[in-house]
Amino acid sequence: MKVEDFVETLGADFYTGVPDSQLKALCNYLMNTYGIDPKHHVIAANEGNCTALAAGYNLATGKIPVVYMQNSGEGNIINPCASLLNEKVYGIPMIFVVGWRGEPGIHDEPQHIYQGEVTLTLLKDMGIQASVIRKETTEAELADIMKGYRKVLAEGKDVAFVIAKGALSYYEEVEYKNDNPMLREEIIRHIAEAAGDDMIVSTTGKASRELFEIRERSGQDHGHDFLTVGSMGHSSSIALGIALHRKDRRVWCIDGDGAVLMHMGAMAVIGANKPENMIHIVINNSSHETVGGMPTVAGEIDIVGIAHASGYPYAVCVSTPEELDRELKSAKERESLSLIEVKCAIGARDDLGRPTTTAMENKDAFVAELRKGDKI
Repeated sequence: MKVEDFVETLGADFYTGVPDSQLKALCNYLMNTYGIDPKHHVIAANEGNCTALAAGYNLATGKIPVVYMQNSGEGNIINPCASLLNEKVYGIPMIFVVGWRGEPGIHDEPQHIYQGEVTLTLLKDMGIQASVIRKETTEAELADIMKGYRKVLAEGKDVAFVIAKGALSYYEEVEYKNDNPMLREEIIRHIAEAAGDDMIVSTTGKASRELFEIRERSGQDHGHDFLTVGSMGHSSSIALGIALHRKDRRVWCIDGDGAVLMHMGAMAVIGANKPENMIHIVINNSSHETVGGMPTVAGEIDIVGIAHASGYPYAVCVSTPEELDRELKSAKERESLSLIEVKCAIGARDDLGRPTTTAMENKDAFVAELRKGDKI
């Protein structure tokens, strides 16, 4: 189905969400049609954030908003759906558009498998009536579904369209780019070299995939790296948990701007605890690149300033390889919590692969290295 027909049938003029590769057609359409426009389209920090934003839109206008997300974001909307939107509370209606990663029977990455199995169940448990849109779904069928949905929305209830792989199409091109010189893979190579035998926790998406391939090309094992293949926004908290309880090991967190935005409260907790053995690196391309390239607001905020305000003793922003190497070396010698924001270009190799080890194998190797020498 053409995304233009999908949008026309929904009949909404305000969209907010977190980008998803399964919804790339919708995301690119919204960027080409509206760009980032507070009246019509806002990319939020996380799915709960956009749900509350959409609730405010409904309160202000009386009109029905659309919230889009990957199904991994369902966990972030449970609280606002149950304690804000539900008809037993405020009865605020909205339409959720959910990309169905890990649909049973469709091959996907390990972090999506269980989430895919429970996607429809979670919506049902939240009292959200849901319909699956597939390649075979016709415009007439969509119109019939939407006709019924309008009655549900009029009762102050919420509805959802779960979008199967390839269900929506859009043929206009959208180019996402910035003027930063360094590519993420180059940045991660510099970090891995500086870290040496230290432990690394890397964020979800292409960052972890690139770290894995850097180790492969160098003939190194993967025991020093925890690849956070899912759970976007939580890598820094995982790193903090390790750093606080293994003061004998230095822990580097390779983070992304979209991940930092998704759960920025983690920075306050890190700054309050000030682990001397943790180095937090935020690779900032102001983009949700892994899922298509749509922009984040990270280009409009002061991440270094936020780190300082959160209690980080040291924070700096770099944009060249020379600056990066200097700050990596200094951070390793400092023995104090440090944050390095690295300005990054948008883009990755077309042949970038995925880890060839399982998530469990990665965890076991990491734990074995981390606990090496421990008395049993």
